[in-house]
Amino acid sequence: MDSQIAAAARSLGEGDPLSALKRVSLRGDPPALALRGMGMAQLGDLARARALLRKAGRAFGSREAVAQARCAVAEAEIALVSRDLAGPADRLARARATLESRGDTRNAAHAGALAARRLLLIGRIGQAEQAIDGVDPGCLPAVSRVGYWLVRAGIAMRRIRAAPAREALDEADRIARHLAIPALQAEVDRARDAFGQPAACRIARDRRHPLALAEVEALFGSGAVVVVDACRHAVRGGATVVPLASRPVLFALVRALAEAWPADVSREDLLLRACRARHADESHRARLRVEVGRLRRALGDLADVGATARGFALAPRGGREPVVLAPLREHRHGDVLALLADGEAWSSSALALALGVSARTVQRALERLAHDGEAEPFGRGRGRRWVIRKAPGFPTGLLLPGSLGLG
Repeated sequence: MDSQIAAAARSLGEGDPLSALKRVSLRGDPPALALRGMGMAQLGDLARARALLRKAGRAFGSREAVAQARCAVAEAEIALVSRDLAGPADRLARARATLESRGDTRNAAHAGALAARRLLLIGRIGQAEQAIDGVDPGCLPAVSRVGYWLVRAGIAMRRIRAAPAREALDEADRIARHLAIPALQAEVDRARDAFGQPAACRIARDRRHPLALAEVEALFGSGAVVVVDACRHAVRGGATVVPLASRPVLFALVRALAEAWPADVSREDLLLRACRARHADESHRARLRVEVGRLRRALGDLADVGATARGFALAPRGGREPVVLAPLREHRHGDVLALLADGEAWSSSALALALGVSARTVQRALERLAHDGEAEPFGRGRGRRWVIRKAPGFPTGLLLPGSLGLG
Protein backbone atom coordinates (compact mmCIF):
# COMPACT_ATOMS: atom_id res chain seq x y z
CA MET A 1 0.00 0.00 0.00
CA ASP A 2 1.51 3.32 -1.04
CA SER A 3 1.53 6.36 1.22
CA GLN A 4 -1.35 8.16 -0.54
CA ILE A 5 -3.65 5.15 -0.25
CA ALA A 6 -2.70 4.66 3.41
CA ALA A 7 -3.32 8.33 4.21
CA ALA A 8 -6.68 8.29 2.41
CA ALA A 9 -7.73 5.19 4.33
CA ARG A 10 -6.81 6.86 7.64
CA SER A 11 -8.85 9.94 6.69
CA LEU A 12 -11.88 7.81 5.93
CA GLY A 13 -11.51 6.02 9.25
CA GLU A 14 -11.50 9.41 10.99
CA GLY A 15 -14.66 10.53 9.19
CA ASP A 16 -12.89 13.01 6.89
CA PRO A 17 -13.88 11.99 3.34
CA LEU A 18 -12.82 15.27 1.73
CA SER A 19 -9.18 14.78 2.75
CA ALA A 20 -9.31 11.21 1.47
CA LEU A 21 -10.74 12.24 -1.89
CA LYS A 22 -8.10 14.91 -2.36
CA ARG A 23 -5.46 12.18 -2.29
CA VAL A 24 -7.11 9.68 -4.65
CA SER A 25 -9.60 11.63 -6.79
CA LEU A 26 -7.37 11.60 -9.90
CA ARG A 27 -6.32 7.97 -9.63
CA GLY A 28 -7.99 5.05 -11.42
CA ASP A 29 -6.25 2.05 -9.86
CA PRO A 30 -8.47 -0.41 -7.95
CA PRO A 31 -7.51 0.64 -4.37
CA ALA A 32 -8.09 4.29 -5.24
CA LEU A 33 -11.45 3.47 -6.84
CA ALA A 34 -12.53 1.60 -3.70
CA LEU A 35 -11.49 4.48 -1.43
CA ARG A 36 -13.21 6.98 -3.69
CA GLY A 37 -16.38 4.91 -3.45
CA MET A 38 -16.20 4.86 0.34
CA GLY A 39 -15.55 8.59 0.40
CA MET A 40 -18.56 9.30 -1.81
CA ALA A 41 -20.66 7.11 0.45
CA GLN A 42 -19.65 9.17 3.49
CA LEU A 43 -20.60 12.31 1.57
CA GLY A 44 -24.03 10.87 0.80
CA ASP A 45 -23.68 10.23 -2.95
CA LEU A 46 -24.69 6.59 -2.64
CA ALA A 47 -25.34 5.90 -6.32
CA ARG A 48 -21.87 7.12 -7.32
CA ALA A 49 -20.33 5.28 -4.39
CA ARG A 50 -21.89 1.97 -5.41
CA ALA A 51 -20.76 2.41 -9.03
CA LEU A 52 -17.15 3.09 -7.93
CA LEU A 53 -17.09 0.10 -5.60
CA ARG A 54 -18.42 -2.22 -8.29
CA LYS A 55 -15.80 -0.94 -10.71
CA ALA A 56 -13.11 -1.48 -8.09
CA GLY A 57 -14.32 -5.01 -7.39
CA ARG A 58 -14.13 -5.92 -11.07
CA ALA A 59 -10.71 -4.31 -11.40
CA PHE A 60 -9.23 -6.25 -8.49
CA GLY A 61 -9.90 -9.56 -10.23
CA SER A 62 -10.26 -13.03 -8.79
CA ARG A 63 -6.64 -13.15 -7.64
CA GLU A 64 -7.33 -10.45 -5.07
CA ALA A 65 -10.25 -12.14 -3.33
CA VAL A 66 -9.85 -10.22 -0.06
CA ALA A 67 -10.03 -6.84 -1.79
CA GLN A 68 -13.07 -7.99 -3.78
CA ALA A 69 -14.76 -9.18 -0.59
CA ARG A 70 -14.10 -5.84 1.10
CA CYS A 71 -15.74 -4.06 -1.83
CA ALA A 72 -18.73 -6.38 -1.54
CA VAL A 73 -19.07 -5.58 2.17
CA ALA A 74 -18.91 -1.85 1.45
CA GLU A 75 -21.60 -2.25 -1.23
CA ALA A 76 -23.78 -4.13 1.25
CA GLU A 77 -23.46 -1.30 3.74
CA ILE A 78 -24.50 1.23 1.09
CA ALA A 79 -27.49 -0.98 0.24
CA LEU A 80 -28.55 -0.91 3.88
CA VAL A 81 -28.24 2.85 4.15
CA SER A 82 -30.23 3.33 0.94
CA ARG A 83 -32.80 0.74 2.14
CA ASP A 84 -32.17 -1.51 -0.83
CA LEU A 85 -32.93 -4.69 1.10
CA ALA A 86 -34.15 -6.91 -1.70
CA GLY A 87 -30.66 -7.78 -2.95
CA PRO A 88 -29.24 -11.25 -2.30
CA ALA A 89 -27.96 -11.66 1.25
CA ASP A 90 -25.77 -14.60 0.24
CA ARG A 91 -23.26 -12.26 -1.45
CA LEU A 92 -22.51 -10.65 1.91
CA ALA A 93 -22.28 -14.10 3.50
CA ARG A 94 -19.78 -15.21 0.84
CA ALA A 95 -17.71 -12.07 1.35
CA ARG A 96 -17.65 -12.67 5.09
CA ALA A 97 -16.57 -16.29 4.61
CA THR A 98 -13.75 -15.17 2.29
CA LEU A 99 -12.53 -12.58 4.79
CA GLU A 100 -12.63 -15.07 7.66
CA SER A 101 -10.72 -17.70 5.68
CA ARG A 102 -8.04 -15.14 4.73
CA GLY A 103 -7.57 -13.87 8.29
CA ASP A 104 -9.25 -10.47 7.89
CA THR A 105 -11.18 -10.74 11.14
CA ARG A 106 -11.98 -7.02 11.40
CA ASN A 107 -13.83 -6.80 8.11
CA ALA A 108 -15.39 -10.25 8.63
CA ALA A 109 -16.83 -9.08 11.94
CA HIS A 110 -18.08 -5.91 10.26
CA ALA A 111 -19.84 -8.04 7.62
CA GLY A 112 -21.51 -10.03 10.40
CA ALA A 113 -22.76 -6.84 12.05
CA LEU A 114 -24.16 -5.66 8.71
CA ALA A 115 -26.00 -8.96 8.25
CA ALA A 116 -27.55 -8.55 11.71
CA ARG A 117 -28.54 -4.98 10.89
CA ARG A 118 -30.27 -6.09 7.68
CA LEU A 119 -32.20 -8.79 9.54
CA LEU A 120 -33.28 -6.25 12.14
CA LEU A 121 -34.53 -3.86 9.44
CA ILE A 122 -36.73 -6.53 7.85
CA GLY A 123 -38.15 -7.61 11.20
CA ARG A 124 -36.31 -10.94 11.61
CA ILE A 125 -35.57 -10.27 15.26
CA GLY A 126 -34.62 -13.81 16.28
CA GLN A 127 -32.25 -14.22 13.33
CA ALA A 128 -30.77 -10.77 13.95
CA GLU A 129 -30.07 -11.67 17.57
CA GLN A 130 -28.41 -14.92 16.52
CA ALA A 131 -26.30 -13.10 13.94
CA ILE A 132 -25.10 -10.37 16.31
CA ASP A 133 -24.31 -12.97 18.98
CA GLY A 134 -21.80 -14.43 16.49
CA VAL A 135 -19.91 -11.13 16.20
CA ASP A 136 -17.04 -10.35 18.59
CA PRO A 137 -17.14 -6.57 19.16
CA GLY A 138 -13.45 -6.68 20.11
CA CYS A 139 -12.62 -7.58 16.50
CA LEU A 140 -14.49 -4.59 15.11
CA PRO A 141 -12.89 -1.23 14.33
CA ALA A 142 -14.11 1.51 16.65
CA VAL A 143 -16.40 3.01 14.00
CA SER A 144 -18.15 -0.32 13.45
CA ARG A 145 -18.61 -0.87 17.18
CA VAL A 146 -21.09 2.00 17.25
CA GLY A 147 -23.24 0.14 14.71
CA TYR A 148 -22.84 -3.09 16.70
CA TRP A 149 -24.28 -1.51 19.84
CA LEU A 150 -27.07 0.20 17.90
CA VAL A 151 -28.11 -3.22 16.57
CA ARG A 152 -28.03 -4.56 20.14
CA ALA A 153 -30.20 -1.63 21.24
CA GLY A 154 -32.64 -2.15 18.37
CA ILE A 155 -33.09 -5.82 19.21
CA ALA A 156 -33.64 -5.04 22.89
CA MET A 157 -36.22 -2.37 22.06
CA ARG A 158 -38.13 -4.73 19.77
CA ARG A 159 -38.02 -7.34 22.53
CA ILE A 160 -39.39 -4.70 24.98
CA ARG A 161 -36.33 -4.85 27.22
CA ALA A 162 -35.65 -1.32 28.39
CA ALA A 163 -32.56 -1.83 30.56
CA PRO A 164 -30.45 -3.71 27.93
CA ALA A 165 -31.53 -1.17 25.31
CA ARG A 166 -30.42 1.73 27.49
CA GLU A 167 -27.08 0.07 28.25
CA ALA A 168 -26.41 -0.58 24.54
CA LEU A 169 -27.28 3.02 23.64
CA ASP A 170 -25.01 4.33 26.39
CA GLU A 171 -22.14 2.24 25.04
CA ALA A 172 -22.75 3.43 21.48
CA ASP A 173 -22.84 7.02 22.72
CA ARG A 174 -19.59 6.60 24.65
CA ILE A 175 -17.76 5.27 21.57
CA ALA A 176 -19.25 7.90 19.26
CA ARG A 177 -18.24 10.74 21.56
CA HIS A 178 -14.71 9.36 21.78
CA LEU A 179 -14.44 9.17 17.97
CA ALA A 180 -15.95 12.66 17.55
CA ILE A 181 -17.37 11.86 14.10
CA PRO A 182 -20.49 14.03 13.63
CA ALA A 183 -22.37 11.55 11.42
CA LEU A 184 -21.93 8.75 13.96
CA GLN A 185 -22.94 10.95 16.86
CA ALA A 186 -26.04 12.08 14.97
CA GLU A 187 -27.07 8.47 14.35
CA VAL A 188 -26.68 7.64 18.04
CA ASP A 189 -28.57 10.78 19.05
CA ARG A 190 -31.48 9.79 16.81
CA ALA A 191 -31.62 6.35 18.41
CA ARG A 192 -31.49 7.80 21.92
CA ASP A 193 -34.22 10.27 21.04
CA ALA A 194 -36.44 7.46 19.74
CA PHE A 195 -35.83 5.48 22.92
CA GLY A 196 -36.82 8.45 25.06
CA GLN A 197 -40.13 9.03 23.31
CA PRO A 198 -43.39 7.38 24.40
CA ALA A 199 -43.66 3.95 22.84
CA ALA A 200 -47.38 3.31 23.04
CA CYS A 201 -50.62 4.36 24.68
CA ARG A 202 -52.50 2.63 27.47
CA ILE A 203 -56.28 2.79 27.18
CA ALA A 204 -58.31 1.98 30.28
CA ARG A 205 -61.77 3.23 31.28
CA ASP A 206 -61.85 5.62 28.28
CA ARG A 207 -58.58 7.28 29.27
CA ARG A 208 -55.36 7.30 27.22
CA HIS A 209 -51.96 7.44 28.89
CA PRO A 210 -48.66 7.53 26.91
CA LEU A 211 -46.15 4.92 28.09
CA ALA A 212 -42.37 4.78 27.79
CA LEU A 213 -40.72 1.50 26.82
CA ALA A 214 -39.92 0.64 30.45
CA GLU A 215 -43.56 1.18 31.38
CA VAL A 216 -44.69 -1.09 28.54
CA GLU A 217 -42.27 -3.73 29.81
CA ALA A 218 -43.67 -3.40 33.33
CA LEU A 219 -47.22 -3.68 31.99
CA PHE A 220 -46.38 -6.89 30.13
CA GLY A 221 -44.81 -8.35 33.25
CA SER A 222 -47.68 -7.44 35.56
CA GLY A 223 -49.87 -10.24 36.77
CA ALA A 224 -52.65 -7.82 37.69
CA VAL A 225 -53.81 -6.98 34.18
CA VAL A 226 -54.79 -8.62 30.92
CA VAL A 227 -53.22 -6.61 28.11
CA VAL A 228 -55.02 -6.39 24.79
CA ASP A 229 -51.99 -5.46 22.67
CA ALA A 230 -53.19 -3.52 19.62
CA CYS A 231 -49.58 -2.90 18.55
CA ARG A 232 -48.89 -6.59 17.92
CA HIS A 233 -52.43 -7.94 17.90
CA ALA A 234 -52.21 -10.29 20.84
CA VAL A 235 -53.69 -10.74 24.30
CA ARG A 236 -51.21 -11.03 27.17
CA GLY A 237 -51.56 -12.05 30.76
CA GLY A 238 -48.26 -12.49 32.60
CA ALA A 239 -46.30 -15.16 30.75
CA THR A 240 -49.31 -16.21 28.64
CA VAL A 241 -49.57 -14.74 25.14
CA VAL A 242 -52.49 -15.40 22.80
CA PRO A 243 -51.54 -14.24 19.28
CA LEU A 244 -54.48 -12.98 17.21
CA ALA A 245 -52.69 -11.27 14.31
CA SER A 246 -54.12 -13.84 11.89
CA ARG A 247 -57.62 -13.61 13.43
CA PRO A 248 -58.65 -9.96 13.05
CA VAL A 249 -62.32 -10.50 13.88
CA LEU A 250 -61.47 -12.06 17.24
CA PHE A 251 -59.03 -9.28 18.03
CA ALA A 252 -61.57 -6.60 17.13
CA LEU A 253 -64.06 -8.27 19.46
CA VAL A 254 -61.71 -8.53 22.44
CA ARG A 255 -60.52 -4.98 22.00
CA ALA A 256 -64.07 -3.61 21.93
CA LEU A 257 -64.92 -5.60 25.05
CA ALA A 258 -61.75 -4.53 26.86
CA GLU A 259 -62.29 -0.84 26.09
CA ALA A 260 -65.85 -1.00 27.45
CA TRP A 261 -65.01 -3.02 30.58
CA PRO A 262 -66.58 -3.34 33.13
CA ALA A 263 -69.62 -2.44 31.03
CA ASP A 264 -70.91 -4.68 28.28
CA VAL A 265 -71.06 -3.98 24.54
CA SER A 266 -74.25 -4.32 22.54
CA ARG A 267 -74.49 -6.91 19.80
CA GLU A 268 -75.03 -4.17 17.23
CA ASP A 269 -71.81 -2.37 18.22
CA LEU A 270 -69.83 -5.61 18.16
CA LEU A 271 -71.16 -6.47 14.71
CA LEU A 272 -70.26 -3.01 13.46
CA ARG A 273 -66.71 -3.05 14.87
CA ALA A 274 -65.77 -6.68 14.25
CA CYS A 275 -67.88 -7.70 11.27
CA ARG A 276 -68.59 -4.26 9.76
CA ALA A 277 -72.26 -5.09 9.57
CA ARG A 278 -74.23 -1.82 9.64
CA HIS A 279 -77.63 -3.46 9.42
CA ALA A 280 -77.55 -6.68 11.39
CA ASP A 281 -79.91 -9.53 10.59
CA GLU A 282 -80.26 -12.99 12.08
CA SER A 283 -77.37 -14.37 10.01
CA HIS A 284 -75.06 -11.68 11.40
CA ARG A 285 -76.16 -12.43 14.95
CA ALA A 286 -75.52 -16.13 14.36
CA ARG A 287 -72.03 -15.34 13.09
CA LEU A 288 -71.40 -13.17 16.14
CA ARG A 289 -72.30 -16.06 18.44
CA VAL A 290 -69.87 -18.30 16.56
CA GLU A 291 -67.05 -15.73 16.77
CA VAL A 292 -67.65 -15.14 20.48
CA GLY A 293 -67.40 -18.88 21.05
CA ARG A 294 -64.11 -18.95 19.19
CA LEU A 295 -62.87 -16.01 21.27
CA ARG A 296 -63.74 -17.82 24.51
CA ARG A 297 -61.72 -20.84 23.42
CA ALA A 298 -58.79 -18.68 22.26
CA LEU A 299 -58.57 -16.71 25.51
CA GLY A 300 -58.59 -19.89 27.61
CA ASP A 301 -57.58 -19.15 31.20
CA LEU A 302 -57.02 -15.43 30.63
CA ALA A 303 -60.64 -14.31 30.42
CA ASP A 304 -64.20 -15.35 29.72
CA VAL A 305 -66.80 -13.62 27.55
CA GLY A 306 -70.20 -13.56 29.19
CA ALA A 307 -73.55 -12.89 27.57
CA THR A 308 -75.69 -10.03 28.86
CA ALA A 309 -79.20 -8.85 28.08
CA ARG A 310 -78.00 -6.53 25.31
CA GLY A 311 -74.67 -8.05 24.27
CA PHE A 312 -71.47 -9.40 25.78
CA ALA A 313 -68.97 -8.41 28.48
CA LEU A 314 -65.36 -9.37 29.13
CA ALA A 315 -64.63 -11.13 32.42
CA PRO A 316 -60.88 -11.49 33.12
CA ARG A 317 -60.05 -14.37 35.40
CA GLY A 318 -58.26 -13.97 38.72
CA GLY A 319 -59.65 -10.51 39.39
CA ARG A 320 -57.42 -8.90 36.78
CA GLU A 321 -58.24 -5.69 34.94
CA PRO A 322 -58.14 -5.49 31.13
CA VAL A 323 -56.18 -2.66 29.49
CA VAL A 324 -55.65 -1.89 25.83
CA LEU A 325 -52.18 -1.06 24.58
CA ALA A 326 -52.35 0.88 21.31
CA PRO A 327 -50.03 2.95 19.10
CA LEU A 328 -49.90 6.62 20.01
CA ARG A 329 -51.47 7.33 16.67
CA GLU A 330 -53.51 4.66 14.93
CA HIS A 331 -53.49 4.70 11.15
CA ARG A 332 -54.73 2.30 8.52
CA HIS A 333 -51.21 2.07 7.11
CA GLY A 334 -49.40 2.45 10.43
CA ASP A 335 -46.97 -0.38 9.63
CA VAL A 336 -45.66 1.49 6.58
CA LEU A 337 -45.46 4.78 8.50
CA ALA A 338 -43.59 3.04 11.32
CA LEU A 339 -40.81 2.02 8.95
CA LEU A 340 -40.67 5.37 7.18
CA ALA A 341 -40.41 7.07 10.58
CA ASP A 342 -36.69 6.23 10.81
CA GLY A 343 -36.07 9.16 8.48
CA GLU A 344 -34.46 7.12 5.70
CA ALA A 345 -35.67 6.80 2.11
CA TRP A 346 -37.23 3.37 1.50
CA SER A 347 -37.98 1.60 -1.74
CA SER A 348 -41.38 -0.07 -2.06
CA SER A 349 -39.68 -3.46 -2.50
CA ALA A 350 -37.77 -3.00 0.77
CA LEU A 351 -40.97 -2.06 2.58
CA ALA A 352 -42.70 -5.14 1.17
CA LEU A 353 -39.83 -7.34 2.33
CA ALA A 354 -39.84 -5.84 5.82
CA LEU A 355 -43.60 -6.18 6.20
CA GLY A 356 -43.92 -9.62 4.61
CA VAL A 357 -46.56 -8.51 2.10
CA SER A 358 -46.72 -8.13 -1.66
CA ALA A 359 -45.15 -5.18 -3.44
CA ARG A 360 -48.55 -4.22 -4.84
CA THR A 361 -50.02 -4.03 -1.32
CA VAL A 362 -47.26 -1.65 -0.28
CA GLN A 363 -47.65 0.43 -3.43
CA ARG A 364 -51.36 0.90 -2.74
CA ALA A 365 -50.56 1.96 0.83
CA LEU A 366 -47.91 4.42 -0.36
CA GLU A 367 -50.29 5.91 -2.91
CA ARG A 368 -52.88 6.41 -0.18
CA LEU A 369 -50.30 7.99 2.13
CA ALA A 370 -49.12 10.29 -0.65
CA HIS A 371 -52.71 11.33 -1.34
CA ASP A 372 -53.17 12.12 2.37
CA GLY A 373 -49.91 14.08 2.52
CA GLU A 374 -48.23 11.58 4.85
CA ALA A 375 -45.46 10.40 2.50
CA GLU A 376 -43.89 11.49 -0.75
CA PRO A 377 -41.71 9.83 -3.41
CA PHE A 378 -38.65 11.00 -5.26
CA GLY A 379 -36.74 9.44 -8.14
CA ARG A 380 -38.02 7.23 -10.92
CA GLY A 381 -38.15 3.57 -11.79
CA ARG A 382 -36.03 1.28 -9.63
CA GLY A 383 -34.42 4.31 -8.03
CA ARG A 384 -37.70 5.60 -6.62
CA ARG A 385 -37.70 6.06 -2.86
CA TRP A 386 -40.32 7.09 -0.31
CA VAL A 387 -39.89 9.36 2.71
CA ILE A 388 -42.23 10.52 5.42
CA ARG A 389 -43.53 14.07 5.33
CA LYS A 390 -44.30 14.53 8.99
CA ALA A 391 -43.65 12.62 12.18
CA PRO A 392 -46.35 9.96 12.68
CA GLY A 393 -46.22 10.05 16.47
CA PHE A 394 -44.34 6.87 17.24
CA PRO A 395 -40.71 5.79 16.81
CA THR A 396 -40.04 2.85 14.53
CA GLY A 397 -37.50 1.23 16.83
CA LEU A 398 -39.95 0.51 19.61
CA LEU A 399 -43.37 -1.04 19.03
CA LEU A 400 -44.28 -1.88 15.47
CA PRO A 401 -47.69 -3.13 14.36
CA GLY A 402 -48.39 -6.66 13.22
CA SER A 403 -45.73 -9.35 13.23
CA LEU A 404 -42.64 -7.16 13.00
CA GLY A 405 -41.63 -7.63 16.59
CA LEU A 406 -42.47 -11.32 16.80
CA GLY A 407 -39.64 -12.76 14.68
